[in-house]
Amino acid sequence: MYEYDEECLQTFLKNQAQLFDEPVAESLEEAEAFLEDCMAVVVDSIEEVRDFLESEGLDVEGMSMEEIEEASEVFSIPGGRYLIVEG
Repeated sequence: MYEYDEECLQTFLKNQAQLFDEPVAESLEEAEAFLEDCMAVVVDSIEEVRDFLESEGLDVEGMSMEEIEEASEVFSIPGGRYLIVEG
């Protein structure tokens, strides 16, 4: 099981509307449980985001790094990391 740090959980709580129409979590504990349930992934760079999306079978060929970063399932965490949540 992956452990999500507070910075990751805060980022998800603050920005969850980019992926979901209604809030799925209202506290750090709920956010952590939700991210664990959907097996969200934290990676260290936008290149790793691209690699992960490709490995999951998503067609990212021809997408710029900016387009990948703006995808609704990609959450930019302060410090350069990324949270990927497949809703």
